[in-house]
Amino acid sequence: MSKETGSAAVGLTNTEALNILVNAYIFGYPLVTMEMTRRVMTNVATSDGTRAPMGQFAHMKAYPSASFRDVTAPNADTLYSTIWIDLSSEPYVFSIPDSDGRYFLMPLLDAWTNVFHVPGSRATGTNQQRFAITGPNYKGRLPDYMTNYKSSTNLVWILGRTYCNGTADDYHKAHAFQENLGMVPISQYGKPYEPPAGKVDPHIRMNQSVRQQVNSMDAVRYFNLMCAAMKNNPPTEADAQIVAQMAQVGLVAGEEFLPNNLDAEVREAIPLIADYAVEQIMEHAKHGQMMDGWTYFLNTGTYGTDYLQRALITAIGLGANRPQDAVYCTSEVDGGGNTYDGANKYVMRFAVGRTPPVNAFWSLTMYDEDYFFTENKLNRFNVSSRTNFKRNDDSSIDIYIQQQSPGADLELNWLPAPAGKFKLMMRMYWPKAEVSQGRFALPAVQRVQ
Repeated sequence: MSKETGSAAVGLTNTEALNILVNAYIFGYPLVTMEMTRRVMTNVATSDGTRAPMGQFAHMKAYPSASFRDVTAPNADTLYSTIWIDLSSEPYVFSIPDSDGRYFLMPLLDAWTNVFHVPGSRATGTNQQRFAITGPNYKGRLPDYMTNYKSSTNLVWILGRTYCNGTADDYHKAHAFQENLGMVPISQYGKPYEPPAGKVDPHIRMNQSVRQQVNSMDAVRYFNLMCAAMKNNPPTEADAQIVAQMAQVGLVAGEEFLPNNLDAEVREAIPLIADYAVEQIMEHAKHGQMMDGWTYFLNTGTYGTDYLQRALITAIGLGANRPQDAVYCTSEVDGGGNTYDGANKYVMRFAVGRTPPVNAFWSLTMYDEDYFFTENKLNRFNVSSRTNFKRNDDSSIDIYIQQQSPGADLELNWLPAPAGKFKLMMRMYWPKAEVSQGRFALPAVQRVQ
């Protein structure tokens, strides 16, 4: 893409400088996406159910609608409880009530999308719980009775999920659990506490998806946002190599990126970096483990230095859990290898005893080609282990994936499809070992001829 001439970045050719910039874009994609997501989700004066100011919970009281665009690939299985906290001043105390056996998980994500703790049914049980969440620079002493969940970044996002079967009675019980979740600065713990009202920034685009905002951002603005965010959310020691490389082209935490310090040929190519890097990120999906049209993601939640994988999951499933808590499988093609299209009809058959083996539940969700819900007459976005399927004579289950109803007697098994291209995602929550270890295979989705 460039000549092998010297760059103003000392000791680098222009090609090497551009490669570093592309790798830096991929490296920073989760951090920039998290910051832009935080801005959108906290840009309100008070909690409105889907958004809330910093340090306050937003509790979704129903499954997301087709208009929801804050997070890619939302689920319609659990009720979200989300909160963003800034640990730069002091720790926060997180309190969880007894869930009375109800399945829930409250994964704590750092600013790079790594899940560093997962209080919830699997990891910590369903009894009443209390934790302190501390930032990377905290040196104080906590009470002996308080467990410390230490974050490597000052920005922390909790994307809580509470199971609900969708009935009026269960909604009521799930809401009671959500409302008793607590989060207060440690200095206010045990005292009456009224969180401050949020401030609304009219310049933040609230009606455009975060992914669109990030992907359309010019590279210079992107890199400046990344460098600013790295000041309070430092990379880890394992990132030392790429951090050193980025410094060679002027990408340093807390410092302004000055492209004029680079050679003219490099500067001319900078506007192309975002598109090229995003293409690499999305192409990485093809490198996953694929069987019968399904791609299995067993590397989610913690990524180490696998920056492409981390960026990909950010793009298609921001806030993904660890595989011990949920395994995600996506499908863009049927069993014959052809891209899904709402003009066709498809069937996915589970043989007797071959539904996904899980300790919690599984669900099959329909998305458009950008991983968002689409409207349909049933307002149904998935089918799951809670669905009362109509079984075949041999007790197998057929799921009908198509735009039009398969008939009133089969609508329980219908997953409505949009008119155009679509994608499927299978979620398996608290999966059994054969799933999390990659020994379970989903059946192919077959096109009906």
